[in-house]
Amino acid sequence: MTDQHTITPPPKLVEWLQDLGNLDAIALAYQAGADQELEACCEYLVRCAQWEPEDVDELRAARRPKPPSLKEQALTALSEADQGLNKSEWQQRSNTIRRALEALPND
Repeated sequence: MTDQHTITPPPKLVEWLQDLGNLDAIALAYQAGADQELEACCEYLVRCAQWEPEDVDELRAARRPKPPSLKEQALTALSEADQGLNKSEWQQRSNTIRRALEALPND
């Protein structure tokens, strides 16, 4: 058994964070810890509370929703195009639409 707490990032990750020294890396470490905790809770619910795997999958999906796809982001940006956006707001949305178009295969 290890002395490492279950939500402590792995030693290699801690070393990597120290090398990077930025907030993005720290956020990744917190996310990794939160993910470990969620998985431990899911395992407990199956083992001790006798939850069905489908119920655990629903919990996991609710707590870690997938970000919208690039296509969904582009469609949202397009639907917001006629809302009187300022130049900066429109630039963000047009960049999203451009990235989605660039991701399409060349025919």
